[in-house]
Amino acid sequence: MIPRKVFFTKGVGKHKEKLESFELALRDAGIEKFNLVRVSSILPPHCKIVSKDSGLKNLSPGEVVYCVLSENSSNEPNRLVAASVGCAIPADKGSYGYLSEHHSFGETEEKAGDYGEDLAACMLATTLGIMFDVDTSYDERKMVWKMSDKIVRTTNVTQSAIVGKSGLWTTVIGVAVFIP
Repeated sequence: MIPRKVFFTKGVGKHKEKLESFELALRDAGIEKFNLVRVSSILPPHCKIVSKDSGLKNLSPGEVVYCVLSENSSNEPNRLVAASVGCAIPADKGSYGYLSEHHSFGETEEKAGDYGEDLAACMLATTLGIMFDVDTSYDERKMVWKMSDKIVRTTNVTQSAIVGKSGLWTTVIGVAVFIP
């Protein structure tokens, strides 16, 4: 099975139980009714990115659904948690792209998202033979990738949240959901 479509979603859940906070994050993301199977990070060739609403219309409750899922949890009061899935799409639609999972503490949604995107783009760039200096800034590498005309687009889906003072488990997720 090679997925032909993918959509991105994110969510946050808070509860006294860690597992329940994860369930609430799935509900917030709109994907709680599926049997999720985590897969590694390849965006199949010709895989079309669709909206969450469009993607959900193609899935049925109880269905086994493949996804790339980034998850992070904490119950430490005032702790900032983030989860991101980065995506790098090659210019050649017949080639595969990359998805990456990044989960962090203390990073804003923007910083975690940029890092997730950077991870995906680095993995794709190395398979395409794009030379770059890993010690340069993300913006500098992004410029090299764009100028190569081999990577057409990068994006991310990222969720962050701060654990409340009461110390409820807080779970954040970023997810790329595949549709067969």
